[in-house]
Amino acid sequence: MWHLPSPVKIYLCQAPTDMRKSFDALAVLVESVLCQNPLSGHIFIFCNKRGNRIKCLYWDQDGYAIWYKRLEKGTFSIPPTGADHAVDHRQLAMMLKGLKPHKTALKARFKLK
Repeated sequence: MWHLPSPVKIYLCQAPTDMRKSFDALAVLVESVLCQNPLSGHIFIFCNKRGNRIKCLYWDQDGYAIWYKRLEKGTFSIPPTGADHAVDHRQLAMMLKGLKPHKTALKARFKLK
């Protein structure tokens, strides 16, 4: 996967998406469904109805980029999101590895406020 800087946020579209959509159509979904700016540099994730394909759209300084993955067997475990549609870096990594992020509990750790 990617090494993502801390300021980069990840947004997940819970509604199934037609994987034939490309850059501009996905950017419109970012604005209309996720209520975010597609040029922000954040990552926007879309999954198909069967759950075996995933597309990530992001703005890469001078243009859109898409990262696309198709599973040969199985499905992605899509974590639940709140009203802001945000997931963290750990949830994304677990989802792409085939783990169930919503079933995993973290032990208490110090967190700088």
